[in-house]
Amino acid sequence: MSNQSVQTVSTSSDKIKVALAIVAAIAGVVGFYYLAGQPALVRASALVAGLVIAVALLYISTTGREFLNFAKEAVRETKKVVWPTRKEATQITAIVFAFVLVMAIFLWGTDKLLEFLLYDVILGWKK
Repeated sequence: MSNQSVQTVSTSSDKIKVALAIVAAIAGVVGFYYLAGQPALVRASALVAGLVIAVALLYISTTGREFLNFAKEAVRETKKVVWPTRKEATQITAIVFAFVLVMAIFLWGTDKLLEFLLYDVILGWKK
């Protein structure tokens, strides 16, 4: 990732483009539900059209291009991650399950001990 510190000033036209993109995306979703009686292809087309228009409007705005660059850099950084092997993931998962089981037993035992002390010893209520 680049360490350049650049501050951009958003123009009013960029704000309008972003607002229109949001409106287009919402219109696509609303159109999808509004056309509930229509075939699935028509409904999906309304949704996709709204989202495509929204992406196009975001792409021509400065904010949208910055987001696209950020997304590309995020994908590039994700490719650098060293993912655990299947064996390591299984071992870590087993450790987590064992810890959760031990904590559940501990909390159950603490609850029963406090219940015994409160109801049987202090208050004298027998169940």
